[in-house]
Amino acid sequence: MAMEITQFLLNAQSADANVRTEAEGKLRLFQEQNLPSFLLSLSCELSNNEKPIESRRLAGIVLKNSLDAKDATRKENLAKHWVSIDISIKAKIKELLLSTLGSSVLEARHTSAQVIAKVAAIEIPRKEWPELIGSLLSNMTDPNKPAPLKRVTLETLGYVCEEISHHDLVQDEVNSVLTAVVQGMSVGEYGPEVRLAATRALYNALDFAQTNFENEMERNFIMKVVCETAVAKEQEIRQAAFECLVSIASTYYEVLEPYMETIFQLTSNAVKGDEEAVGLQAIEFWSSICDEEIELQEYEGFESVNSTPAHSCFIEKSLPVLVPMLLETLLKQDEDQDQDDTIWNVSMAGGTCLGLVARTVGDRIVSLVMPFVEANILKTDWRAREAATYAFGSILEGPSVEKLTPMVNSGLEFLLNAMKDGNSHVKDTTAWTLSRIFELLHNPSSEFSLISPANLQRILMVLLESTKDAPHIAGKVCSAIYFLAQGYEDDDASSSVLTPYLPDIITCLIATADRPDGNESKLRISAYETLNEVVRSAKLPETAQIITQLLPVVMNKLGQTVEFQIISSDDIEKRGDLQALLCGVLQVIIQKLSSAEETKQVILQAADQIMLLFLKVFSCRSSTVHEEAMLAIGALAYAVGHEFGKYMSEFYKYLEMGLQNFEEYQVCAVSVGVVGDICRALDDKVLPYCDGMMTHLLKDLSSNELHRSVKPAIFSCFGDVALAIGEHFEKYIGYAIPMMQGAAQICAQIDDSDEEMVEYGNQLRRSIFEAYSGILQGFKSAKPDLMTPHATHILQFVELVSKDMRRDEYVTRAAVAVLGDLADAFRSNAKILFKDHSFYNMFLEECLESDDEQLKETAAWTQGMIVAAFSL
Repeated sequence: MAMEITQFLLNAQSADANVRTEAEGKLRLFQEQNLPSFLLSLSCELSNNEKPIESRRLAGIVLKNSLDAKDATRKENLAKHWVSIDISIKAKIKELLLSTLGSSVLEARHTSAQVIAKVAAIEIPRKEWPELIGSLLSNMTDPNKPAPLKRVTLETLGYVCEEISHHDLVQDEVNSVLTAVVQGMSVGEYGPEVRLAATRALYNALDFAQTNFENEMERNFIMKVVCETAVAKEQEIRQAAFECLVSIASTYYEVLEPYMETIFQLTSNAVKGDEEAVGLQAIEFWSSICDEEIELQEYEGFESVNSTPAHSCFIEKSLPVLVPMLLETLLKQDEDQDQDDTIWNVSMAGGTCLGLVARTVGDRIVSLVMPFVEANILKTDWRAREAATYAFGSILEGPSVEKLTPMVNSGLEFLLNAMKDGNSHVKDTTAWTLSRIFELLHNPSSEFSLISPANLQRILMVLLESTKDAPHIAGKVCSAIYFLAQGYEDDDASSSVLTPYLPDIITCLIATADRPDGNESKLRISAYETLNEVVRSAKLPETAQIITQLLPVVMNKLGQTVEFQIISSDDIEKRGDLQALLCGVLQVIIQKLSSAEETKQVILQAADQIMLLFLKVFSCRSSTVHEEAMLAIGALAYAVGHEFGKYMSEFYKYLEMGLQNFEEYQVCAVSVGVVGDICRALDDKVLPYCDGMMTHLLKDLSSNELHRSVKPAIFSCFGDVALAIGEHFEKYIGYAIPMMQGAAQICAQIDDSDEEMVEYGNQLRRSIFEAYSGILQGFKSAKPDLMTPHATHILQFVELVSKDMRRDEYVTRAAVAVLGDLADAFRSNAKILFKDHSFYNMFLEECLESDDEQLKETAAWTQGMIVAAFSL
């Protein structure tokens, strides 16, 4: 097989589909039957200069894909397979990979560098392949080694640093790597290709340089070389050097002070006169500085001008020169930038950075930007008018409402008129700016409200008319209407000034969604999302008739999608997208009308037709379930309560499909949520379906394929099921509780330094507590003793969590609630249970002193339950 692999690799790239499929099958069979030999054959192919470039290229790709994957579970399995291979075979493969770095073929060298890094990612954390770094560094220190080898060696070092953690190398190795990399960047020592590879390698190695950046002499040397490299003759090298500066800004902000004058000069020159790719990185440096200072301000609570700054205030010190530089970039627009959201140019980057500067320095930005706005807003050149509007919109977040309101009030009419500008760029940016104004400053209940009954009609007239404009403009206008409506959502007034305009707004948004060009610039999505917000923000009962009339319109549109003529897979996708949007609108309407007794009847009367529509939507898909239809069904179940039982026999098969959908894990998560909704709606009438639902939920928990984010929701769902069926949950205890205890152990082992895992641990703990609360409450009236064997474990779990300062407020609230549920369920027996766990006194005291009103309320209830139990 090893001798035949060349032909298989070539055939796997054949234009003939039959030849290609057969070759792919044989390669897969070889891999499955003898993985060590398969990987060795691939590495032999890659290293052999006499083999065709095409077969070597694919050998490298397949080799890399046999060691690494994007999916975390698959990645872990591939690593286990590699680890299990005989050490002598692995040694031979690694030897071949290192020898390939010296190949005369550039592509083979480059691929080998990537594969070496993938092997290193598995082995170095396990303290294997200790000689790798030394082997690579010897290529750099030997003056007789050719430049192409030095270049690919630097590439390899960069890839390795990207793959592993800075904890995986000892300081001596880090020092040697940095020395080799920085020497590789030096002018005169090597040619441009080696310098570029070295600069890119430094970018990946910066995380490892913590100790080196703490040493002033070493730091000065590294910064000197980076700054010198930022003015190299070659554009790619300059760009890579600025990328290093961006990374240094984020990683080593606190030591940048001595270098800032030089860096400002470098970035200023790059923004004003260099190639766009270099200028973009120069602007990104200042954006990164803003990010750091914003984060430090939030962390330190630096809110007052009189406070002592918690950082170096680089942005504030640079304002007089930084802001003019950024304003100048706004005049460098591309002709088609407003029609493509993916475009990223100097003008877009400059505006984004200006917005970050505004967030960093607040009111101080206004006086620096407004002269530019006033000087350019009336010019005949569209670039000047657009830049002025962009600058105005960019500084709306950061300065105080008091500072901005007079400025925005005086400019609002001007902006409304600008929606009729003859240039589409100006209209596009104006629509974006209006959207920002309504998002950030429109608050009807505050004294600084921008919108009054006097100007609302004019605003809406302009916005509704502008929804007919080009899709990229109309989409931003929809966003402006969205935030305009959202401003009234939290207004406590029983009546809304928006109500008289609702019919026109709704009609306009539906017409916008129906536009033939609705797919462009995501216009249809924007229109329906805005319609949802308009319905959410409407005041009942005054808008009851309007929303009631909207219901059959949306139902009719959803019904029409089922009748679509499907010719291609593209048609299926378009139908699915439209169904998702319409189901989303129906969900919001159901929630709105069922939130008040006087309109709930509308949903009850239409429920049969609505459910029939959802079932038809499900039937359009052969193997998967519509996520949005599931969400809408959850809302319907909540609205109709016990009446939902009549739909269960028909709906249950789709619910099962959702619970088994591991690939589209969001669908699985939504389906788990719907199980909870159904349990709350049906109470014990859900009993006939519980065996099936619990079986699927338990399988989901046991699966290694299912995304971990779904699992907390499943534990919470146990609580919903237990609350609904009470004592009948007894049959599931033997399966559910061990899984909850196992999950609690996982929480205890989470690495505190991994923010993502800490957050996941909090979700998991909260859901376990919610499950225990549901089970305890479900058994309370009939069989509380069923939980007696588990009571001590629950208390120990609460105690462990109470001592963890990384718990969030939701976990704390859920933990306190479980203590109350324990006391409530066990009553007189609770005295014995709590006697040996006195921690709860301090825990409750902490919660009762909290600023969180909900937590205080829960803690007071729990304290009452414990006192009552002790008095029995």
